Amino acid sequence: MPIEMTGNDSWRIFRIMSEFVEGFEVMARVGPAVSMFGSARTKPDDPMYIAAERTAHLLAKSKLAVITGGGPGIMEAANKGAFDAKGVSVGCNITLPQEQEGNKYQTISLDFHYFYARKVMFVKYASAFICFPGGYGTLDEFFETITLIQTLKVAPQPIILYGKSYWTGLVDWIRDQLQTGHFIDAEDINIFHIVDSPEEAVRQIKKGIKKPWWKPRDAVLKHLGDAMLKSTTMMASPAIEDAGEGTRYGSRPKKTSRKHARPGKKAEQ
Repeated sequence: MPIEMTGNDSWRIFRIMSEFVEGFEVMARVGPAVSMFGSARTKPDDPMYIAAERTAHLLAKSKLAVITGGGPGIMEAANKGAFDAKGVSVGCNITLPQEQEGNKYQTISLDFHYFYARKVMFVKYASAFICFPGGYGTLDEFFETITLIQTLKVAPQPIILYGKSYWTGLVDWIRDQLQTGHFIDAEDINIFHIVDSPEEAVRQIKKGIKKPWWKPRDAVLKHLGDAMLKSTTMMASPAIEDAGEGTRYGSRPKKTSRKHARPGKKAEQ
């Protein structure tokens, strides 16, 4: 069934705008933070729930705010750990067709209708990321974040994957298929680290915030990467100017001088 387009669609921009405005105003006051992702289905007696709670507790004790999606499972565990440590515990809640109750351990709560507005808050206001085991949503957040770092749209903040038994298979596939197939560069594997304890997660986070562990290989991109690392604002040149919503401007794609294909003719090589 085709989607019906109406004049009301253009008015949605005000709803979208309101989510960004409220998010920016609230999150700007949070301070240094770590975004924690993971399954909403993880139970309180699960070792991963306990590990997420402990990790967030240690982050809060290190004066780092914790940002989650505000729901149950790993999100609840992370908010609880930060809350119990008397730290800043942020929940970026999402409205879903199936009702989901926000957890009670949030010191700052935001509600979002749009996933993309919510994701901006996760990335723009985080100095690091921790991904616990989860489903499609967690994988989406992980891959979107590493894509932004790989393409230099955001600074090279540390990404931690928690749980070797869960993540090793995916990382092996990335090496075997993406790296071997030359779909990514060898150093792109280094954008993230895998850990198996809360203490190691926090140690790696603090180390990575102080000195990012990844930068690109390409000479031109490496120059921009070095500029990012030397700048306290991570915006050291016009080529990596801040776009405001958490990503950087860049150069417009070059227009090709080759002729496009026409029916019955091949494109110019």
